[in-house]
Amino acid sequence: MTETEAPSQTDNASADFPLREAHQLVRDLMTPNPWIYWTDFLFHISLGWAAFFTALFSPLFSLVQIAAYVVAVLALYRSAIFVHELAHLKKGTFKTFRLVWNLICGFPLMIPSFTYDGVHNDHHKPDVYGTSNDGEYVPFATKKPIEMVGYVLLSFLLPALLVLRFALLTPLSYLIPSLRKIVWERASSLTIDPTYKRPKNAIRNDLNWRQQETATCVIALLVGALAVFEIIPYAVVVLWYLITVVIFLLNSLRTLAAHAYRNPGENKLTFAEQYLDSINVPGNILITPLWAPVGLRYHATHHLFMSMPYHNLGKAQRRLVNGLGDNTLYLKTLRGGLWEALTKIWQESSTASSNKR
Repeated sequence: MTETEAPSQTDNASADFPLREAHQLVRDLMTPNPWIYWTDFLFHISLGWAAFFTALFSPLFSLVQIAAYVVAVLALYRSAIFVHELAHLKKGTFKTFRLVWNLICGFPLMIPSFTYDGVHNDHHKPDVYGTSNDGEYVPFATKKPIEMVGYVLLSFLLPALLVLRFALLTPLSYLIPSLRKIVWERASSLTIDPTYKRPKNAIRNDLNWRQQETATCVIALLVGALAVFEIIPYAVVVLWYLITVVIFLLNSLRTLAAHAYRNPGENKLTFAEQYLDSINVPGNILITPLWAPVGLRYHATHHLFMSMPYHNLGKAQRRLVNGLGDNTLYLKTLRGGLWEALTKIWQESSTASSNKR
């Protein structure tokens, strides 16, 4: 596949995709259920921190510690992914949920919700998606495979970079005004494009982002100081780092499986075309939600209905597969699993790289 061939992958999707019919089938699934959000999040964040401390106080490399570590990774990963839901919930709603999520998940994991708020919403706009202004899109399928490898390996450094961003750059940026703009543009967004510059107005819900930034800074400095003065063991910091590294690793693989990443540059895509450039992996009901939690295994369907709460995406998927008069285009986004999705984008990237020689 060459760069000039990439836009043809949409197959005139805007004209052919049964978007109106699809909306009719799922229009009753757009209301989030607060009880599901609270129960799911509080259960998994409690499980995650309980497993964290179990691993911390268990004998080194014991079966109990290893099991607790795995549980902590998966439970905290699922809890962290709720930042995606926060970006999509109706403006001004779920205020208490947002506050609690930040206090017991976002701040201690160094990912306060403002780092995704606004930035992710731009990713869904037809005039932004897949272009150079989209921080969550890199046309991996048109580049060398090594770029995907580099993106995944960056996960080993991200926890340290986040700590430096909040513990060091936050106070420095208030002492050095010229640094503030740089920190906002280049170090305040959860994105995958290293060249992305966050616009000044890229905020939707988190108008209190300065308070979030300060709170995250305080936590980073406090935990660091407690470790330095041996009030808490260094093992707390080491375990936190090891858990967050694997969380970022899992999320990087999930991200590579979330889109086809075929749009090579400034081509603007419609919602239907965004859908066909995205991936659904219904997969195994037990395994797939572990690496694509909180509804993200239905990522293509999410791009059709970005306001649909995660707990209804599975139901929407089944209705659309079985209810559309012609589901041919809808089924084009399906992958059998993570390996299949990653293999496909790797093959397309390898082919594109060969064609450029």
